Amino acid sequence: MSVRKLQTEFNTFYYFTFTCFRWIPFFEITDFYNYIYRSFDILKAKNIFTCGYVIMPNHLHSLVFTKNETKEINFHIGETKRFMSYEIVSRLKKRKRADLLKIMEDTVKPNESKKKKIHNVFQPSSDIKEIFTEKFIRQKLNYMHKNPLSGKWKLVEDYIDYIHSSARFYELGEGGLYKVIHYSEAMNIPAQCFSAESSA
Repeated sequence: MSVRKLQTEFNTFYYFTFTCFRWIPFFEITDFYNYIYRSFDILKAKNIFTCGYVIMPNHLHSLVFTKNETKEINFHIGETKRFMSYEIVSRLKKRKRADLLKIMEDTVKPNESKKKKIHNVFQPSSDIKEIFTEKFIRQKLNYMHKNPLSGKWKLVEDYIDYIHSSARFYELGEGGLYKVIHYSEAMNIPAQCFSAESSA
């Protein structure tokens, strides 16, 4: 479910998810995983720390802790999606995926075209929820970590073996492809002074 509620709190946890347009596996098609990890680093430079995640072929779930006092989490997630969109379109062009680019162009609504939107890359909005309790944090981590086995997905035999996930960190204490911050330590992280360049 997509929500557009403006989330204004900081020094708190948020769970968010966003999904590729029409559930098309753009992340897999464009080998986009490393770009997403770089996006986590950009968020970190803005005092938004990734505490858990899973990157599926066509959607992303993440748990973050924000100390950013200057902009709402909605703004930063929106900016992240915007830059991801540009990169996905660029990679599809390089791969000569005219079939997908046509779908992405033809489905842009007239009112969106007036705002200079050219392609539909993601579903219209992100699901962003503030997390208030440790029980809820653990529920969300369990949900995202088991996502590679849920529904139609059978990406691995055991969910801790899915490499684009923080499951091994929480289950086995092992680092994965991206170093997350344990949720129990997140509140003790000092806020960084980030430059205008890093926050662009």
